Amino acid sequence: MSYRTLTVLVGAALVAVACDHTRAAAVVETRRVLFVGNSLTTTNDLPSMVESLLVGGGGPRLECHAVAFPGYSLEDHWNRGDAARAIGAGGWAAVVLQQGPSALPESRALLVEYARRFDAVVKRVGARTALYMVWPASSRSADFDAVSASYAAAAREVNGVLLPAGDAWRAAWRRDARIALYGPDGFHPSEQGSYLAALVIYARLSERSPVGLPRLMVSPDRAALLQEVAAEVAK
Repeated sequence: MSYRTLTVLVGAALVAVACDHTRAAAVVETRRVLFVGNSLTTTNDLPSMVESLLVGGGGPRLECHAVAFPGYSLEDHWNRGDAARAIGAGGWAAVVLQQGPSALPESRALLVEYARRFDAVVKRVGARTALYMVWPASSRSADFDAVSASYAAAAREVNGVLLPAGDAWRAAWRRDARIALYGPDGFHPSEQGSYLAALVIYARLSERSPVGLPRLMVSPDRAALLQEVAAEVAK
């Protein structure tokens, strides 16, 4: 049975602005973003979290949608066709692509190849492709460099936006090695791990600083640290 998640619709809003005794209506910009990935995207409702950060930060409103199935690679998505059809419907500002860590050379080649195929569809509808860099399992921490290189290569191939969440995880551990970014299975993110990923995605897609944004599911002190890390990595 298919596992589709997170169709969160946030419409454009009119904000009344008071100025002395007059009021003017200002249209809040709305951007539609499609996430194509697997459970590393859907765990902790990541697209909804990104949306909340953007709205809370006073940036453009997002309509976040996701086509995500457990264990799917971009090749799997391409062969299934749902993601390409969703992209082809148009109206997107950005399409965020994600698969597994892709540290092995053959996995990197597939990531680059299918990012290129999806990007052709993305460009036809006037959107931009973004690559959501994830992380290796905790048992394969030596693979971080290779994961980073794979996603960077895919982003370069399509002249896309790199969303280096995995790099941000390492930067956070340099600040505090005790931060629990992995969930219990040592692969999927904890709430803190997803929050940090969301901050990085926010910063790169909106070109706004994540410092001072609302904290989601984390303590105030920890949120401040993760926001600083995200701002550093997003540069």
